[in-house]
Amino acid sequence: MKSIIILIIALIIHFQYRLWFGDASVAQIGEYRERLEELNKEIQEKQERNDALYAEVLDLRRGLETIEERARYELGMIKENETFFQVLE
Repeated sequence: MKSIIILIIALIIHFQYRLWFGDASVAQIGEYRERLEELNKEIQEKQERNDALYAEVLDLRRGLETIEERARYELGMIKENETFFQVLE
């Protein structure tokens, strides 16, 4: 009977140690949850960025106005028989 009590106490001590200090301890699970929240925020930001890029791709595929606008502002292109005026301040 005495050995059973000693065995039970040893098991309780062992499990308490693992709960507070071992692998998958309470502190470690808290750190994992924080990291998971950070990763979820990062995923959300990247999903929003991907959605914006996808919308831009759809605009480029649908209309020539978007392509023309980008060519004018980013590449400085002008149409045929069009006069370009540059205003310097």
